[in-house]
Amino acid sequence: MVTRTVDLRSDTVTKPSDMMRAAMANADVDDDVLGSDPTAFRFQSEMAKVMGKEAAVFVPSGTMANLISVLVHCEVRGSEVILGDDSHIHVYENGGISTIGGVHPKTIKNNPDGTIDINQIEAAIRKPKDELCFPTTRLICLENTQANCGGRCLSAEYIDSVGVLAKKYGLKLHIDGARIFNASVALGVPVDRLVQAADSVSVCLSKGLGAPAGSVIVGSKDFITKARRLMKTLGGCMRQVGVLCAAAHVALRENVSKLQDDHRKAKFFADGLSQIEHFSTDSASVETNMVFFKILDTSRIPPERLCEILEECGVLLLPASSTSIRIVVHYQISESDVHYALTCIKNAVHQILAEKHQNKESNGAIAT
Repeated sequence: MVTRTVDLRSDTVTKPSDMMRAAMANADVDDDVLGSDPTAFRFQSEMAKVMGKEAAVFVPSGTMANLISVLVHCEVRGSEVILGDDSHIHVYENGGISTIGGVHPKTIKNNPDGTIDINQIEAAIRKPKDELCFPTTRLICLENTQANCGGRCLSAEYIDSVGVLAKKYGLKLHIDGARIFNASVALGVPVDRLVQAADSVSVCLSKGLGAPAGSVIVGSKDFITKARRLMKTLGGCMRQVGVLCAAAHVALRENVSKLQDDHRKAKFFADGLSQIEHFSTDSASVETNMVFFKILDTSRIPPERLCEILEECGVLLLPASSTSIRIVVHYQISESDVHYALTCIKNAVHQILAEKHQNKESNGAIAT
């Protein structure tokens, strides 16, 4: 019987803290569709201030936050957005910008550090003289941290350079900042400085910050007015949304300070995995709360079997590919949890190798 669970599939799996639950139970609420939920108003005002933008709006999810942001910037169907080929918007959001908004994605290969080459971005911008044949470039999207690149951070200087390029061509810049606070803490740069060049930013509240649900979009007052209208169109308006905003406000106040410890534990995890000879882990690339490790010989250690054995021990992992596994640390993962998970992983590897050896001997005995 499993007596302990260490859930490392994502930082979205956290449970609301006692303080969050109390805030939700005691939240002063009203009808947010009518614009009169006081807790939502206070939280949105605080998020706008923290992010250095004029206004903010709470939405149900990060996918909706990015979809709304792209559609506000690309109001004309047939617009084009330039973004990384490994970005969350392109890979994991069901092609919503195309299917719902008629926006064409122009993808550029993400570098291992999560950036997109500036020269390639500029080369991808459509020329006005070609507008008869090609979609019109209106937006550039970046992701910070870049999840599929291992939670790597984009620097303020890099984002500034993309912002300068966007302005040069009259384009807008949106940042998918699902884990922007992780980037801020890891880089030691205030979050408002990190997004200074952006016209809009989406911030996921249920990832690194540990709130139970929701995201926030920040931008200019005019941008947020349009975003609210689109949110209504997409069915994202909620009534007493202050119940969720109350928990998010606690997460903002209490959990940003815990992110550095998440990063430290992720680094320790990576160092521990690097000691297991059947894995390949680049500890130097671990900048935030994510660790990716590669299984060197999947014929000997199948990822599915590894995760299956670990689940029996209460350790939950998420395969990232046919050869690699992702680990995400969050504030409800303790130092003891990390040691326990590493021990379980080592034992699981030994068990799989023992099974392989036993099967090989059994097959040999049958053959003779």
